[in-house]
Amino acid sequence: MTARELQTLRQQVENLRLRNAQLEAQLGWQQSNEPDLFRFLFDTMDEGFCVIEFFDGPHGPLSDYVHVLANTAYARHAGIADVTGQKLREMVPDEADDWVARYGEVLRTGKPLQFEQELVATGRVLSVTTFRIEPAERRQVAVLFKDVTERHRAEAALQQLNEQLEQRVAIALAERSLLAELVEHSIARVQVVDSSLTFLAINQRAAKDFHYLFGRTPRSGDSLVECLAGFPAEQQIAMAYWRRALAGESFTEVITYAKRHFESRFTPLRDAAGHITGAYLFVYDITRRITEQQRLLEAEKALRQAQKMEAVGQLTGGIAHDFNNLLAGILGAQELMHQRLRQDRHGDLPALLDSACDSAQRAATLVQRLLAFSRQQTLQPQPTHIGTLVQGMHELISRSVGPSIEVICHFDDHDSVAFIDPPQLESALLNLCINARDAMPAGGRITIDISQLELQTDLAKALEVPVGRYLCLAVMDSGQGMSAEIVARAVEPFFTTKPPGRNTGLGLSMVYGFLRQSGGQLQISSQPGEGTCMRLYLPWTPKTVPLCPAPINPVAQAQAVTRRITLVEDQAPLRAVITEVLQDLGHQVVSHANGPSALAGPGEPELLITDIGLPGGLDGRQVADAFRARWPNLPVLFITGYDAQATLNGRPLPAQARVLTKPFTLEALVEQVAQLLH
Repeated sequence: MTARELQTLRQQVENLRLRNAQLEAQLGWQQSNEPDLFRFLFDTMDEGFCVIEFFDGPHGPLSDYVHVLANTAYARHAGIADVTGQKLREMVPDEADDWVARYGEVLRTGKPLQFEQELVATGRVLSVTTFRIEPAERRQVAVLFKDVTERHRAEAALQQLNEQLEQRVAIALAERSLLAELVEHSIARVQVVDSSLTFLAINQRAAKDFHYLFGRTPRSGDSLVECLAGFPAEQQIAMAYWRRALAGESFTEVITYAKRHFESRFTPLRDAAGHITGAYLFVYDITRRITEQQRLLEAEKALRQAQKMEAVGQLTGGIAHDFNNLLAGILGAQELMHQRLRQDRHGDLPALLDSACDSAQRAATLVQRLLAFSRQQTLQPQPTHIGTLVQGMHELISRSVGPSIEVICHFDDHDSVAFIDPPQLESALLNLCINARDAMPAGGRITIDISQLELQTDLAKALEVPVGRYLCLAVMDSGQGMSAEIVARAVEPFFTTKPPGRNTGLGLSMVYGFLRQSGGQLQISSQPGEGTCMRLYLPWTPKTVPLCPAPINPVAQAQAVTRRITLVEDQAPLRAVITEVLQDLGHQVVSHANGPSALAGPGEPELLITDIGLPGGLDGRQVADAFRARWPNLPVLFITGYDAQATLNGRPLPAQARVLTKPFTLEALVEQVAQLLH
């Protein structure tokens, strides 16, 4: 017999032995139980059940086992069908060692065992109860099990969720700890209160400052109201701020306390639903910033003062020549008048008087230009028909620019009404035409155009004026033009391209200042060799607004009725002149050198004339207020040698009041008196 045949015979014998053991186990099972009942229970039970029998295999003694018996639920729980008669190492060779170790321990010791283990081949987790079948020589172990894969997965998922939650809690706690650490050591003073003003939190810096200011160190759970007990004023202010925050308002307040400045930012505290549950406060010490700002303001003031001093220097060098010439003319005319009076030659006096008056008027005009440059001259705007104004100036402009220059006017006459000061606009227009004349020494053409336009957002922003309707008064010349550099500096004070002594450089500055104060703008367009266009944007007024009535005859009005007038003027020569002029018109004039003297005077005046700058502790505005406290409807004429806007401290003129700027003509004085009395 060959070795191969011998091996085959041995295998057949082994199979017969195993089959015999299986039959004996079945017979033993059936013999030890009531066959029908236990077979029914065995086949219908929910748990998987099997009996395994160990045998010696190629891997050593008791290294394998065979399933000698299995119920129907075995396949449902283990996922393997027809297991009876199958060997472990043939079924799951990769897992055989683990299962042999488990059940082999039960076979050797006889101790039952419960465990859970995954059957990798099917991916199921089994909960197993196993015990040895006696006697031990049978080498049999009973296995009862069920599929707990879903429970195991749920437990694993729950475990993973718990681990994730633990990780998130750890991260949140770390973040909270970090934020708490940052807040605790922040430079900001942090306070948090609930709706009952009980401290929820307060950081170290805030608690330290609170103790320094109020002698108490608040902690979480303390009442803010009680912590401020003994400081009623501070308590009242603090409660007002916190109540605003608890009402839902977020705001910032700058508080000065104990010579220090604090920026306090109050914010409501809301829950996840958006309901207000409290409020919190961040306080920053901004004392250093405020101090630096104050230093910066002082430096800016010093810079502006230096600029003013520089401007004064430029003024001295730029217009001293003009003033000296004007004063020389006035003094010379007066000296000649004295000589003519001594020589009894009266025939030359009118001409000398005209010369002195002309020089004085030119000096006054120069002062008005300076005030216009500062944008502080007193304006008296009124609805003005620009077309009529330009038409009325046509002859004056033509004479001023000379016969070699043609003056052409183009404008729509139907709706050219602006709210402007007419004399100032006339002066500005004449100034621009004279500048145009100087740019055309060989002659040329000046075109004056009036148009109406609506300034939209972009153009209005570029011109730095509000959006709306404007009148554009354009003065165009055919002269030499200007470079971009000169255009950029054209409205600067004292800037001029003319030779020294011929111009002060205040003309365009005066025009620009007048327009800006009037709510308008000046725009310059020019190219070298192509002429210049000056556009004056004026605030438009509907034509339905009534125009200013024509002036009445002041002399006729003044002489019609005698009125009682109180005059307050500290300069005796001017006081005497005004008194004499008004008395010549038939009025009763009571003059005073200061306010207290005037207030002590008897009788009720029908007109008060007062200088704004007065000695004696009361200025003209205060004198007028005192008089009007007695007689509310009393008309007032203010006269001043300073700028009226500045001396009135920016306050508007009261009703039935006018301002007359020195120097003024007697005719202007009489007209203003007549208007007020009328």
